Amino acid sequence: MVEELPLITARVTDLPTGLDAIIATADLQGHVRTPRDDGMPRLLGEHLAEELEVLAEVGEIPPLQNVGVILAGDLYARPQQDRRGGSGDVRSVWQAFADRCRWVVGVAGNHDMFGPEWSLPDLKEFMKRPKIHLLDGGFIELDGFRIGGLSGIIGNPKKPLRRLEQDFSAEVARLASLGSDILVMHDGPDVEATDLYGWASVRIALERSRPTFVIRGHAHWDNPLATLVNGTQVLNIDARVVVIRSRPHNADS
Repeated sequence: MVEELPLITARVTDLPTGLDAIIATADLQGHVRTPRDDGMPRLLGEHLAEELEVLAEVGEIPPLQNVGVILAGDLYARPQQDRRGGSGDVRSVWQAFADRCRWVVGVAGNHDMFGPEWSLPDLKEFMKRPKIHLLDGGFIELDGFRIGGLSGIIGNPKKPLRRLEQDFSAEVARLASLGSDILVMHDGPDVEATDLYGWASVRIALERSRPTFVIRGHAHWDNPLATLVNGTQVLNIDARVVVIRSRPHNADS
């Protein structure tokens, strides 16, 4: 099956000086037709990093050395492409962005591994790579942004990157209460009285905390942006690419 990957441009009031854009994406569970030099299928995320470099060269997006990247998980696809849901090594996708962009920050999805198999030592070694910031319950400050992140999904805690619902929601509440400009998660909230799927307990945890900007994947929403009752905005980047840029100063409010 062949599908297109939507690229959306969003405008915000302001970005820090020197940071021209943030590119956010998740759930890139596919390959492109052209294989890698070693004959292996090229993951969609690897190809996306290359295509963004081309767009920057022709001026469609800012130079990538002035662009930060947020990855919200599930960047692997089975070589057979017979179904979604296989787990595998996504280090090449993260590295493809880190090789080109200012920094890369994000979380792991439930299908992501950071080595040939699930291994905590491999994960810790990967997290030492320059410009790569993988978060799970912590924060990083980059270009004046305080970014928090929670990896994995709600599920059986005996499996990697899964937490019980009450534990996941409690972590979201803790992170939100500590304050962040951006809070990244793979799983995430629903939106009450809509068909925007997620977890009510996660939404309630966010609504009881100070407003923030949530970036999430995992469950696709037809409408990518929603606002919770406390003013928290939720951007869903499942199977889409969002380029966040500053609004021109002469633009209408």
